[in-house]
Amino acid sequence: EVQLVESGGGLVQPGGSLRLSCVGSGFAFSRSSMSWHRQAPGKGLEWVSGISNGGITIMYSDSVKGRFTISRDNTKNTLYLQMDSLKSEDTAVYYCAKSLSGPAPRGQGTQVTVSS
Repeated sequence: EVQLVESGGGLVQPGGSLRLSCVGSGFAFSRSSMSWHRQAPGKGLEWVSGISNGGITIMYSDSVKGRFTISRDNTKNTLYLQMDSLKSEDTAVYYCAKSLSGPAPRGQGTQVTVSS
């Protein structure tokens, strides 16, 4: 059974940083492309970033390009999202998913709130 557990969310001021983590189990993490998605209050699910199994292919949505960095450590079965220069519009529940761009299967999510 695929299990994905996100952590690292919280409350941060505009301009601040957070690093999200996602630990995967129940599948071959090192052979799987992974991605981050988010859902803001009252809005649909939005793809944020994706990374191939070896980290060669990396993609970002225009809304986060230049501010967010996706990475992975296959020795720890862990996916990361470093978020810098956070804006209020980045407030959302963030999910990791076992895919390069599709939203499923995904974890339960971690809340990120950007507010002063």
